[in-house]
Amino acid sequence: MELLVASAIGLLTAAGIYLVLRLRTFPVILGISLLTYAVNVFLFASGRLTIGAPPILTDATNYTDPLPQALVLTAIVISFGMTAVVVMIALGAYLGADDDHVDDRSETEDAS
Repeated sequence: MELLVASAIGLLTAAGIYLVLRLRTFPVILGISLLTYAVNVFLFASGRLTIGAPPILTDATNYTDPLPQALVLTAIVISFGMTAVVVMIALGAYLGADDDHVDDRSETEDAS
C-alpha cells in the first residue's frame, strides 16, 4: 500500500513539474494543480495509512491521526481558491495580449 501511494505521489510530482516547465499558461495551471494534489496526498499519507481505524484519540490501540486530514481539507480549499485566481489572471492576460505564452517577449525581440 505504501509503495502504491509513494508511486502516485512521485508520478503526480513528475507530471506537475513537467507541465509547469511548459511555455503556455494552461499547462502551467494544470501543473500547479497536480503539484498541489501531490502535496495533499503526501500530507494525508503522513497520518499513517490504516484502514477502518477511527480518526479520534481514545483508548483504542489502532487509530488514525486526525491532524493530516484537517490539513488536507484546508489545503484543498486554499488550492481551489488560488487556482480560480490564477485562471482569471491567465484569462485576462490572454484576452489582453491575444497570446498565452508564459515568456513575455515582444515581436521586435523575435525579429532580431
